[in-house]
Amino acid sequence: MTPPAGSSPGESPTAIEIADAVRHKRRPAVEFTQDALDHIREIAPLNAFLDDFGERALDQAHAIDTRIASGEADRLPLAGVPIAVKDNICLEWGRTTAGSRFLEDYESPFTATCVRRLLDAGAVVVGKTNLDEFGMGSSGENSAFGATTSPHGSERVPGGSSSGSAVAVASGAVPIALGTDTGGSIRQPAAFCGCVGLKPSYGRVSRYGLIAFGSSLDQAGPITRDVADATIALRLMAGEDPRDMTSSARAVPEAVPVESCRGVRVGIPRSARSAHNHPSVNDALSRAADALENDGAEIVEIDLPHQEHAIAAYYVVAPAEASSNLSRYDGVRYGRRAEGATLEAMYVRSRTEGFGPEVRRRIMLGTQVLSGGYERAMYMKALKARRLIKRDFDRAMAEDGSGCSLVLTPTTPGPAFRIGEKAGDAMAMYLQDIYTVSVNLAGLPAVSIPAGSAEDGGDELPVGVQLVGPTFGEERLLGHAQRMETLLAPD
Repeated sequence: MTPPAGSSPGESPTAIEIADAVRHKRRPAVEFTQDALDHIREIAPLNAFLDDFGERALDQAHAIDTRIASGEADRLPLAGVPIAVKDNICLEWGRTTAGSRFLEDYESPFTATCVRRLLDAGAVVVGKTNLDEFGMGSSGENSAFGATTSPHGSERVPGGSSSGSAVAVASGAVPIALGTDTGGSIRQPAAFCGCVGLKPSYGRVSRYGLIAFGSSLDQAGPITRDVADATIALRLMAGEDPRDMTSSARAVPEAVPVESCRGVRVGIPRSARSAHNHPSVNDALSRAADALENDGAEIVEIDLPHQEHAIAAYYVVAPAEASSNLSRYDGVRYGRRAEGATLEAMYVRSRTEGFGPEVRRRIMLGTQVLSGGYERAMYMKALKARRLIKRDFDRAMAEDGSGCSLVLTPTTPGPAFRIGEKAGDAMAMYLQDIYTVSVNLAGLPAVSIPAGSAEDGGDELPVGVQLVGPTFGEERLLGHAQRMETLLAPD
């Protein structure tokens, strides 16, 4: 499917440009909001949005224009910027479904901290976006409300689980869409759709108001058109939250774009250039490395010896946490309830009817690895592997001068695959996360940046590369990411 006219991200204003226009009264917020709502309806065939907020969003925009007129422009760094929110992030209006029949009619009584902070900065929430159910998927095909389609081809997946958020940005509907990243669910769809996707350090952004998948892995972050928009979104979202004991009190310094990469050491894992990658991915990695080197960076090969265990460790740890988190959905307290002759029958029917096949698969896997006889053999071993993966990254980016400043990898092993291509092969689907899950296991920040395109089956598809930084190293990461974005920009 060809995207609607004017839907290219490069042709649409960025969040910074919109806010500047609204704050300086060149164009009112209500007009930008109406444009976004019109665009959401134009791209309805892509199934990126589960809900748009219509009149409520316009009321928010009117309130922003009133505040601008009364002299509050300096207090609204995102004045009038339309944003979209993944539907596993709570809002106190509309529904929050997590892409599941279990929560089809759930209305949250509160708003997630990360959204509240963007609203306080003047952003306008125009809608909730589609996702793989409870964030479990790498393709956007697992939503109970239908698959999301890529704007780069009607037969292609947009990636997942933040499928709708990536499509919302890639199609030009909004400049910022919030996603969540448990094993790559921001970065992978951003790469597939040709956007920037930022996964912050664990603890940098409050998880209050996120519907939990894997509590030690989940992080909210922005999908945007460029790194500058991701940078301002992170700065506004981040910070300590008394309602999330894992949130960090560390300040987020201003990330200033560097003028060159001279003196920066960038490590590329030996395993990153793989024969299993699509040729375009290896080419994109080489182009990115050459661009950085020509700009003064020192490119070195590094070893991450336990990277090969990342997928196995992740698909033990994440399902174990999912099985615990999703045990609350039992048909009693809230969500879908099916009729049953006994309490147990009601539990079984509610969960069977409410959960899709991928969620059921992960619950069963997680329950098994936590059960007697398997916990030590599988779960504890996966935690040990996780610790070793974190140690590998810490050594690679050691602060004593012996390590690298940043690590460069592909974001995905290939461009967007066809809808249904991997649906019957869970392992092939899970391997789409091979370059992203280790970052979540280690709690590091990472950003996916567009790095050209690939020709695949007659389609021209985006390809991304991933830049990884040290824990709470977003200032360094984003400063150099903006420079790399410039170096990789098409002529």
